[in-house]
Amino acid sequence: MRVRFAPLLIPLTVLGTLGCSSPGGELPPGFEDRQVVIDFADQVVVPTYRLLATRVGALRSAVEALAANPSPDTLSAAQGAWLAARQPWEQSEGFLFGPVDSFGYDPAMDSWPVNRTDLDAVLASGASFTPEYIGNLQETQKGFHTLEYLLFGVDRTRVAADLGARELMYATALAAELTTVATALAARWTDSVEGRPPFRDVLAGAGQPGNTSYPSLTAAAQEILDGMIGICDEVANGKLADPYDAHDAALVESQFAANSLADFQDNLRSVENAYTASVPAAASSGRGLSAHVATLAPELDARVRREIQDAIAAIGAIPPPFRDAIKTPTSYDEIEAAQAAIRRLQRTLERDVQPLVLR
Repeated sequence: MRVRFAPLLIPLTVLGTLGCSSPGGELPPGFEDRQVVIDFADQVVVPTYRLLATRVGALRSAVEALAANPSPDTLSAAQGAWLAARQPWEQSEGFLFGPVDSFGYDPAMDSWPVNRTDLDAVLASGASFTPEYIGNLQETQKGFHTLEYLLFGVDRTRVAADLGARELMYATALAAELTTVATALAARWTDSVEGRPPFRDVLAGAGQPGNTSYPSLTAAAQEILDGMIGICDEVANGKLADPYDAHDAALVESQFAANSLADFQDNLRSVENAYTASVPAAASSGRGLSAHVATLAPELDARVRREIQDAIAAIGAIPPPFRDAIKTPTSYDEIEAAQAAIRRLQRTLERDVQPLVLR
């Protein structure tokens, strides 16, 4: 399971003293922009998870087609479906709260590194890959990254002839469980499940009587900002820093598909989507924190937008694949520049946006 990095947060007791000196000048107390919270739920989270469930379902179909007829074409299609499903998942990492956290859907889908020793033991066993069997496996033996390893091999060297019957059966079972988890995650936000209200209603109903999860709109805004700040911290100080500091390719996420840099860029796009309340891949949009900030401090809103784009571009400037860049001295400046750009954005969110929103 990946380690999450706690963002540096400004205590709520301090925010009141910061409000009067923030870029917008004298501000009314409390966050009162309910439409921002509603649109975050309806135009960002729900469309992203629906897109994830749809694309993971397509991945399952592609893996089943591969298992039925292993060929260069069906393998390429399954690999493409994996990459397509990866995008909405990585673009959801700016809001890893609610059901994805409380029901353990994140580690069920996205734990890494892959435990290749135990994976080999599973493949060599005579076990039947039933849903119950797969469900009881360690999280590092299933999910996106184990399926990635089976489909791509090491360094994207997999060819269809490499895949034996057991590997194809296992890949099919993993894709089926991934579909079940992604579908359940989307449903937890939109449907009443086991007597629990849709989490969309919980978040959008922040500040309403009886809402113990979000007793105020400020608490909901804090949750949104925490997610944005947290993923900046994780990408700069975890996903980039851990393998770079150790020069260890084994620590690189999505290394088998050589999709690491795209993953990291999509993590920053999750910040952009959360901030603007829009998901281009799902053709959804609404009123985001950006509109709220722009009303109070337009120059700050422009800076946040610019710094998000700068961070995405800086990651894109790292020579691919990332697993090689971390051991290539001529790439070190680009890696460090990307970290600096993400940290700059994180500081802006913490020091300038937070006091303006959570006043």
